[in-house]
Amino acid sequence: MFPFSSLLALWLAATLVAAGPCDIYASGGTPCVAAHSTTRALFNAYSGPLYQVQRGSDSATRDILPLSAGGVANAATQESFCAGTTCLIHIIYDQSGRSNHLSKAPPGGNAAGTDPGGFDNEAAADAAPVTLNGHKAYGVFVAPGTGYRNDATNGIAVGDAAEGMYAVFDGTHYNDGCCFDYGNAETSSTDTGKGHMETIYFGLGTGFATGAGSGPWVLADLEQGLFTGPDKSVNPNNPTVTSRFVTAVVKGEPGNHWSVRGGNSNAGSLATYYSGVRPSGGYNPMNKEGSIILGIGGDNSNRAQGTFYEGVMTSGYPSDATENSVQADIVAARYSATNITSGPAIRPGSTVSLRATTACCTTRYIAHSGTTVNTQVVTSGDSAALKLSASWNVVAGLANSECVSFESRDTPGNFIRHASFQLRISPNDNSKLFREDATWCYKAGLNGQGNTIRSFNYPAHYFRHYNALMYASSNGGANTFDAKTSFNDDASFVVVPAFA
Repeated sequence: MFPFSSLLALWLAATLVAAGPCDIYASGGTPCVAAHSTTRALFNAYSGPLYQVQRGSDSATRDILPLSAGGVANAATQESFCAGTTCLIHIIYDQSGRSNHLSKAPPGGNAAGTDPGGFDNEAAADAAPVTLNGHKAYGVFVAPGTGYRNDATNGIAVGDAAEGMYAVFDGTHYNDGCCFDYGNAETSSTDTGKGHMETIYFGLGTGFATGAGSGPWVLADLEQGLFTGPDKSVNPNNPTVTSRFVTAVVKGEPGNHWSVRGGNSNAGSLATYYSGVRPSGGYNPMNKEGSIILGIGGDNSNRAQGTFYEGVMTSGYPSDATENSVQADIVAARYSATNITSGPAIRPGSTVSLRATTACCTTRYIAHSGTTVNTQVVTSGDSAALKLSASWNVVAGLANSECVSFESRDTPGNFIRHASFQLRISPNDNSKLFREDATWCYKAGLNGQGNTIRSFNYPAHYFRHYNALMYASSNGGANTFDAKTSFNDDASFVVVPAFA
């Protein structure tokens, strides 16, 4: 017979395993008033929808639920529903019961939306695959122009009321654009002044406060300033993030007190980067408005990029101990990166030509005329110059080695990149932007032939031929070359040995 102490230990262990982040917050007296995740349930008893996808073929929608109450998202439902077409994340549901759901953000004071209706873009549903304890799930890959928002919330802190929040991000996906935020913002989608926001920011937000090293950093966007302390100086206690997954925490309370914390989502505890008085000059008391944003600034500044997996907002100021327990739960979820390519392999070191599969155009190959990338009819009897212009060296992706980049055979050092979503060849200047624009990830062809090749940094956009020119097109987007008609065929290419 087990002694009582052993039985108690087993019961406590089972209780800890069963508790989700929002159960932990509730037990600490600071319940979740918003809980968002496309990867897992954040309450141990939650079995409702995590998010909704909308597919490009017929605009039908499907809710994605956890595999079981408190469990990981059922990725197979999404994959089956989206097979042979594209899908976007249409809604990110609030698991708290307060209906603080997130949908695409409307135009704001700083940036108009970029989709056909003037709203921000939605994230490609399959762009950020991960596993949690071995089960596949998908995060929210925010490319510039993508953003989610809810301006009519329930229970989110306003004024100087206390709140906490955490998010799990991809520590390798960021830029210096404004603003990859998650948290509390203006209800008007405009900048209404200092202290009207309290959000987590992740990226290279130079020009304001920063952490140590070259970044990226976990910071707080408090409107008209990014902070990690009482002013806009460097905080040596806030380190450059080097982990694949990062837990980021921001919290504030009345009495001129707030904190920034963070850590590796795969191991270890949270560190406190700052805890003390708020910045001077308009940040005490706070004037929070209670909107929720993801991937954008409070005024819809939407030039940032990043990936979101899960996050919550609380009522009340959580204790460090509560947050440390949440961090332990996140570590126990065992986030892990997984393959972002699929289908027939396109191997670095090979030389290839890429043939169109649309019925009109099966003798046309991706080629270039000067710097313009287009499709041209190419046969074995054509000139060496034409065949060479339709031939490409495959190299490991300049921004991600799991993907590929295509180097021109006749103008070495020039790569296919997108600029304003048109494809062209340009010399590699080794900038972060160039490397990302010139990196392409592949999957099985949408029409069942060959490969469909997607942009690494704008994964809702794919190689597509349209009027013989090549674009990075989205399925049903704002531009004429995004037209849904024949999209699957126009975005599928057969990879063959290079002509030259």
